[in-house]
Amino acid sequence: MDAVKANEKDAYALDLVRRMDELFAVDREAREAKVSVATRAEWRRERSVAIVAGIKARLESKPGDVLPQSQAGKGVRYGLGQWQRLVRFLEYPEIELSNNLAESSMRPTVLGRKNWIHVGSVEAGPKVAAILSVMESCRRMGVPVREYLGDVLPGLGDRKVSEVAELTPSAWLKRRRA
Repeated sequence: MDAVKANEKDAYALDLVRRMDELFAVDREAREAKVSVATRAEWRRERSVAIVAGIKARLESKPGDVLPQSQAGKGVRYGLGQWQRLVRFLEYPEIELSNNLAESSMRPTVLGRKNWIHVGSVEAGPKVAAILSVMESCRRMGVPVREYLGDVLPGLGDRKVSEVAELTPSAWLKRRRA
């Protein structure tokens, strides 16, 4: 996107943006159709895998006129360097293609940051971020936060690190439905 902003006629960057738009279109269609996670996974296998392969091939065949320090060059390096993370959504259909939802849900925290600047210590930041992440996960999954925290927090200090996966909101919700 930055390469297109820098040069609206950059055919290489425009092609990559068009291909990414195709990926987002698949997920948008699934979201609008309110399909299950399993159906979304199937749609991604049927449609997104080929688009992703085309994007990777395009990144790897970077034209010689793309300068390494240009916006397009930086984008190519970033895309290839983060490739395993970028395609994780193909393995896990519950993962959103974009982080827009996460960023939007954090907006109140970012806006309130100045109000909390003198609360706690430097070490408090990552802890607060983890708590807010858990609470947002609960909200998105429809997990009652008070019930979840009431079940998970008592005895938390006595748990082993290997048991943490059993304490996530999604694991808690599965146990409740069983």
